[in-house]
Amino acid sequence: MKTKLIALNGGEFVIKDSTASDTFIPEEFNEEQLMIKDMVNDFVDNEITPHIAEIEKQKDGIVPKILDKAAELGLLGTHMPTKYGGMQMDTNTNTLINTTIGRGGSALVSFAAHTGIGMLPLLYFGTDFLKEKFLPKLITGELKAAYCLTEPTSGSDALAAKTTAVLSEDGEHYIINGQKMWITNAGFADVFTVFAKVDGEKFTGFILERDMPGITFGAEEDKLGIKGSSTRQVFFENVKVPKNYVLGEIGKGHLIAFNVLNIGRFKLGLLTLSGAIESVNVAANYANERVQFKVPIASFGAIKYKLAEQAIRSFTAESTNYRVSKMLQDKEHELMESGVSYADAKMQAAEEYAIECSIVKVHSSEVLDYVVDETVQVLGGIGYSEEFPAARAYRDARINRIFEGTNEINRLLMVDMLLKRAMKGKIDIVGPAWAVQKELASMPSFAKAEGPYAAERKALSNFKKIILLVAGAAAKKQMDKEINLEQEQEILMNVADIMIDTFTAESLLLRIEKLAQMDNKKVDQEVYDALLKVVFYDFNDHIAKVAKDAIVSFNDGDLLKTFLMGVKRFTKYPTVNVKEMRRIVANAVIKANGYPF
Repeated sequence: MKTKLIALNGGEFVIKDSTASDTFIPEEFNEEQLMIKDMVNDFVDNEITPHIAEIEKQKDGIVPKILDKAAELGLLGTHMPTKYGGMQMDTNTNTLINTTIGRGGSALVSFAAHTGIGMLPLLYFGTDFLKEKFLPKLITGELKAAYCLTEPTSGSDALAAKTTAVLSEDGEHYIINGQKMWITNAGFADVFTVFAKVDGEKFTGFILERDMPGITFGAEEDKLGIKGSSTRQVFFENVKVPKNYVLGEIGKGHLIAFNVLNIGRFKLGLLTLSGAIESVNVAANYANERVQFKVPIASFGAIKYKLAEQAIRSFTAESTNYRVSKMLQDKEHELMESGVSYADAKMQAAEEYAIECSIVKVHSSEVLDYVVDETVQVLGGIGYSEEFPAARAYRDARINRIFEGTNEINRLLMVDMLLKRAMKGKIDIVGPAWAVQKELASMPSFAKAEGPYAAERKALSNFKKIILLVAGAAAKKQMDKEINLEQEQEILMNVADIMIDTFTAESLLLRIEKLAQMDNKKVDQEVYDALLKVVFYDFNDHIAKVAKDAIVSFNDGDLLKTFLMGVKRFTKYPTVNVKEMRRIVANAVIKANGYPF
């Protein structure tokens, strides 16, 4: 049976609409998948949560032992081919695993580094020899993995690396010299993906082993958060690496780095979502138990606002993450049915949806930051105490806006990738952008939207028009050589924010449309509808602001007036009593004593 072709290619959400059938929602998991979720929850509850203090102090090699326990359950190889001992589970199931296990705190940073950036370079770019040598033992946990990219002078600008690799006189080895920093798992990893420049210029990936002479390590970094993860500098002094330990092609290391980061960003979004949901549970539980003025503080409007907003943002991120999960899964199936290998299908799917993976990373990490901050506020003084989980979650969350490319870099990338896809003919943005321009020249329609969620559908269509309006105007200014977009990062960030809001709003709407047709809902439909209205109302105002910020910075005269009128015209979502809508959501959180969805 042929897999249904995916509805959208990467970035096409800007110009095309999706239907509820195009997405996947957590409410659709089958019994077997829910059993896997229970197993992962048991693993976190039994192997991680009771040992948080020891994990934070990295006592007695506890984190590698936790990875060993995860390996016993098969969790290190759920995304790996059966050929090497993996379980080769589908993407949605792997998404479920990651959105469950992420509540385990900093120990899961080591898990993510091992299973993601540690193993994927080998899966994607390793020779048969390298895969057969390392992947089976990485899956069983006998070996642990790390990824060495960042250097003291090269972070976001990874290609500025100074670590070198020179072929030995006998032509059998590369001699590597240099240093890497901020290397997760460096304290115990056995296998390292290392990037170096062959002959000082050809950026290339290599596999190195811990016991190779010339590799030394710095002390553990004293970090703000994620204290349970090992982070060290790694130094290379005349390290002899066999010539057949090269990953991919000489001079093509950037392909490894970028392709691994695509899926790494998606997985980071899943792990941060898991942390956000756990933090909602902590806040709700405390708000129900804490009594002030003879009533639980959960009964106060100010606290209800916080609980509602935490749940709304987490639910929206969850909806977005599973939508992208299905995009990736469908693309992988399509590619494999055409004869592409499992590894190449996973890599190509992540490359296709690189924009969406960046959106997931940015949005989910910022949702987590908001949620953990408000949890500290709900808990008050106890929230600020290191004896309770809110403080640790607050510290741990901050790294996620830096990991896997900073959120600023990801914002710039998503707009750059959109424009490049348009220039390569993969997305037709020009035609729809001209249609928006023509629409502005005509009289607006005053017909009232009709049908279920008609107001949201209309608003969503208008949000996409604003992306085309702002991005199109910016691109035209660049073509006319009036501006250089590379030097106008503020404008690109504005466009990225509209893209993020639009994609997440659409993901939320698709989920709620699907839920409206289902019977097995966890809460009444009015709760879902209430949070939908809050999100669209807030996003409508936010999009209007950032669109105006962008437009006024590169337009003047009559054109400026026309575009500002366009922004006003396309941000007409109905007024919503957000106080009452949030109270509906808050009451569901309070009743469930946590995340109710």
